[in-house]
Amino acid sequence: MLMGREAETRTLTEFAAQVRAGRGGTLVLEGEVGVGKSRLLDVAAGLCAELTVIRVAGVEAELPLTFAGLHRVLAPLPPRLELLPGPQAEALRVAFGLVAGSPPDRFLVGLATLGLLTALAAERPLLCVVDDVHWLDRESVEVLAFVARRLGAEPLGMLLSTREPVPALDSFPVLAVRGLAAPEARGLLASAAHSPLDDGVAEVLADETEGNPLALLTLAAGLSPQQLAGHTPLPAPLPLGPRLRAYLLERVRALPLPTQSLLLVAACAPPHDQSLLWRAAALLGLSPADADAAVEEGILHVNDLLSGTVAFHHPLARSAVYGAAHLADRRRVHLALARASTAVQDEDTRAWHQAAATAGPEEAVAADLERAAERARTRGGYSAQARFLAKAAELSPDPAGRDRRLLAAAAASLTAGDAGAAGRLVERALPGLSTPVPRAVAQRIKARIETARERPAHAPALLLAAVATVGDQDEKLARLMAREAMEAALISREHTAGVTLEEVADAVLAVRPVSEVDLLVQAAATRVRSGFLAAVPGMKRAVAALAGDAEITEEGMPVAIVGSYSADDLWDERARRALLARIERFDRDNGALSALKVTLVCQATGEVWAGRFHRAQARLAEIADLDSVTGELGKGPAWEIELLAWQGSADLTRQTATLLTETLARRNGLAATADQAAVAMTVLELSLGNYRQALSWAKPLFDSDPIGHGNRALADLVEAAGRAGEPEVAEAGLARLTERAVAAGTPWALGLLARARALVTGEESCYLEAVDRFAVTDLATERARTQLLYGEWLRRRKQRAEARTRLRTAYEMFTAMGATLFADRARVELAAAGEHVTPRVGAPPDPLTTQEAQIAALAAEGATNAEIAARLYLTSSTVEYHLTKIFRKLRLTSRRQLRGLGGFPDSPAPRPGV
Repeated sequence: MLMGREAETRTLTEFAAQVRAGRGGTLVLEGEVGVGKSRLLDVAAGLCAELTVIRVAGVEAELPLTFAGLHRVLAPLPPRLELLPGPQAEALRVAFGLVAGSPPDRFLVGLATLGLLTALAAERPLLCVVDDVHWLDRESVEVLAFVARRLGAEPLGMLLSTREPVPALDSFPVLAVRGLAAPEARGLLASAAHSPLDDGVAEVLADETEGNPLALLTLAAGLSPQQLAGHTPLPAPLPLGPRLRAYLLERVRALPLPTQSLLLVAACAPPHDQSLLWRAAALLGLSPADADAAVEEGILHVNDLLSGTVAFHHPLARSAVYGAAHLADRRRVHLALARASTAVQDEDTRAWHQAAATAGPEEAVAADLERAAERARTRGGYSAQARFLAKAAELSPDPAGRDRRLLAAAAASLTAGDAGAAGRLVERALPGLSTPVPRAVAQRIKARIETARERPAHAPALLLAAVATVGDQDEKLARLMAREAMEAALISREHTAGVTLEEVADAVLAVRPVSEVDLLVQAAATRVRSGFLAAVPGMKRAVAALAGDAEITEEGMPVAIVGSYSADDLWDERARRALLARIERFDRDNGALSALKVTLVCQATGEVWAGRFHRAQARLAEIADLDSVTGELGKGPAWEIELLAWQGSADLTRQTATLLTETLARRNGLAATADQAAVAMTVLELSLGNYRQALSWAKPLFDSDPIGHGNRALADLVEAAGRAGEPEVAEAGLARLTERAVAAGTPWALGLLARARALVTGEESCYLEAVDRFAVTDLATERARTQLLYGEWLRRRKQRAEARTRLRTAYEMFTAMGATLFADRARVELAAAGEHVTPRVGAPPDPLTTQEAQIAALAAEGATNAEIAARLYLTSSTVEYHLTKIFRKLRLTSRRQLRGLGGFPDSPAPRPGV
């Protein structure tokens, strides 16, 4: 039992009991240096003595080494890669550098890790303890967070400690570890003091240290007996905070010189590789006996007397020793470590230490680092790749080589999700870039940074300038940058800075296309420059080709953006669905996680139109998992707003629309988010019968006519304008819809046209045509809306019996899909037509959690437990556990009943993000 840690120990005891009982979970211990996190982890390990315990700690020296932390977590496990599915085992082998291959999908690495840990936990409950997570390499942290999010029905617990918040761990429960209360702080001092302790001195020390145990123990050991007894004054100021490091160094510098040298070797070497430490020490003429004085002083402690395994008593001492060492001494130690790292598996360690030992430019060392960077890239370690390349740039004697490596480091940083580091690296490179192609590459990276920071308005001008810079020296690069400029301009539109949308379209049309994706972007440019009708043939060809068997590549912005915009513009739901399914497969197979998020959003929108809100929610929920792996911020509001509108979340939809239109669109130039808000708000206001408000949202879309959103708003504009008493606006909307729907020629387009004509002309044949057109589509929302509008028209014509039939159909469809406000509108119309709708009998089923909704959606599609586990990156036991809860909540007894369920009860609507 630790002094003053009863509450924390209780929490850890409950956590251990939970793991023993077969309920996995994760707990993060967070607190400042020296507060006692490691000691609490010791307590947790002791509480789990009958469990399998894996324990590692993050180390600064390993930050540049890809998956180094994860390798140490899995190293104690028995070799079981052969039990994993082939792609998972291969991904893990590549990540650890055991075999060569393409950069592994980080999801596969995470799933392989989950599989290995849960397999071991199935034999005996497992506790995975990771101290100082803030010093783990980024890739390892992301994979551990991935695994931690999936612990539910397995006897596997994860305890993680950090002195500062780690973004990847934001969603986990936190046990905040603070300083000891005054009585316990005084008690700790008294127990550790080597001589009598004055009560007044104890009170001062407890107060000044704020109960930090490391500071208390250090003072108890370092103050003189006279000071502790109150006979002589305490040092002023006390060695606390930053001064504690200096105080520790005073103790280090009092040690013999060989001991100080050995401490520096220990500070530079990876703590888990003691053989490397002692090989390097031997090269410097040091021996294990030189550790004795540091052990006696309490700076080092011996883990194993037989093997000579030593470690710093506290990480603060390690960083203090390294930080205070003279540069020449550091270089000498790093050189010894580099020379001692001779094995093949130590290549990256050797390269890093060799670089740290090099005082000035040295091409051979820089080239060695560049090779290490490439090895990191092939293992999926983009943050490590960036570090190696940045260090290689520092050691490059040739300015051109330096700048090339800086640009490569910037690109790697951007891929790793660190736009800030990418920007700093590009700015360092820019002054030395004198030839066109490197300058164009730098401009392209700057444009990608703007897009990554949600500021696409600045990207087109940067990219067009880069196209002009590169000229005909690199046609492929020029074509790609022109395409990216068009994609960014379609998102920012009127907010585009330094260049107009039309100028960007001209630049795209001037470049020779070589792929179907190029043709798709050129069709969008034609839409901007020459209008919809001129663009239709090109859009149809490109969409059909990409929905068929044309090659898909993810370069620049996600293909799903322009692909879905074009399919929406053509009202071609079938091609849209096929195109997005192909893009999804490509993104998953190639680990294009950022692009996959956009693809999932587009698919979620299609599920909303199909009335499958639970499936839309499942796809949006998967994006949160992708955010945890890519380290990117979610765009919840922009991606969820249409679902919110259809679910009838009026207040939340309005709040989100305000955020998108008044904040994101105006501040960052995201005009497309304002368009999404306008489409969603039009639907919401129509569901409420607020026709003039609906028109106020639809009319700007009619005027600006953006690709995709402009056409989607036409039929809603006609309905809103007609009901709001604006016949001229309705006629104008119908005229444009007539021209474009005929050119598109799809059932969706012609169904909307027939319904709009019915609203304007009042011809029943048009309503019937609309019903027939939508009957062959997957657009349940449009089918239901058509029945509603037809029923309303019939009721006003006093044809009540037929009106009730149509309105009842609409009511049942809206109710089944969860479109509550449209269902209320249909119910009111039914009552006016003479039919009372009986409310549902009995208490409503319990709502499903987001993950339960994901699992239920896939099970409803017929997926097996194993298939659901693979899709959602869970274990089969977790899927089975959640399905049991789903059946209970929905009062079902079989999967067949689940498949027949039209929607799931009140699954929590996605919440707006930041």
